[in-house]
Amino acid sequence: MGVIRVNQIKVYAYHGCLDEEGTIGCDYEVDVELHTDFQEAAENDDLTKTIDYVAVNKIVKEEMKLRAKLIEHVGLRIVRKLKSTLETAEKVIVTVRKMNPPINGHVHHVSVTLEE
Repeated sequence: MGVIRVNQIKVYAYHGCLDEEGTIGCDYEVDVELHTDFQEAAENDDLTKTIDYVAVNKIVKEEMKLRAKLIEHVGLRIVRKLKSTLETAEKVIVTVRKMNPPINGHVHHVSVTLEE
């Protein structure tokens, strides 16, 4: 068993409960952690025996395009899509960070982490 991490996938998206967030949007970062058995890939230098980072990045970007009020909802969609698409992923952990959220204060980011 091993762990593949794809960190700080940068996306501009339009999530939030405020109407302005759906119009203006903001920066997001997504981290993905995939628990999988890639022993054969490591031994044979074979991409087909592991999880392709390109596929992970593509799924995250596709799901981030679909507007939602809550980053919790977006994170769950990403987890479920990764789990259903990447069959060898035994456990998926996703963190979605909303950078500079509009909460009447100076906050670098808010985040949620989901696991399935």
